[in-house]
Amino acid sequence: MVVLATKVYVSGEAKRRALDGLESLIGNALGDLDVEYDIGVRHDDFVSVTVEGEDEVVARNVLGEEWGEVTPNLRDGETYIGTLESWDDDGFVLDAGQDVRIPASELGLGPGQPDQIMERFGLVQHLPMQFVYGGDDEPSRLADEERDRLFDWTRGNGRVNVNSATRGEVRATVNRAGHAQDIVTVERLGVLEQSIICTENTDPPGLLSSIGGYIPAEIRCVIP
Repeated sequence: MVVLATKVYVSGEAKRRALDGLESLIGNALGDLDVEYDIGVRHDDFVSVTVEGEDEVVARNVLGEEWGEVTPNLRDGETYIGTLESWDDDGFVLDAGQDVRIPASELGLGPGQPDQIMERFGLVQHLPMQFVYGGDDEPSRLADEERDRLFDWTRGNGRVNVNSATRGEVRATVNRAGHAQDIVTVERLGVLEQSIICTENTDPPGLLSSIGGYIPAEIRCVIP
């Protein structure tokens, strides 16, 4: 079994749509591998995938590389993916199967309090993020690759980040609001976390205001 580093935290029909979409993505990722798989959701909302068949080892590796993997034992100095669970004046807390605190001094995302950093980089709850585990002797920190990704967001044309919705749902919402021509694409960040990439002439706060009434989600802008 592989526990993917992404969560399904919605319920009812929204959960069914999310799992249906994820099943298609996993099917595409595994391609012609000789495996059967079954998707479930753990008590902590992480997605689990049970894989059986001749190519099961390869399949588990493919899924881990695609989504990141939640493992029970974290090793000092190794890089993992956790989902953004909470934040306060002292830093971020990521859920990697266990709570991992990233002190404010180890975020490496420039000046400001954690809540200001959240706003500046458009971070939404449950966003998968890479971190380096510090263990008992050193503080954990955001991985260099994660810092680079977030700084790249601020150098583009602007983004609107969303949680609690699939990529298809976000694209449909943008179309319904009449803004299909104002975006480049919708980038998948997790099963239910998406990033709407704006065109050069699109105002991210304006787009947020326009789509906000159509989608029950946490939405934040990245303004270059």
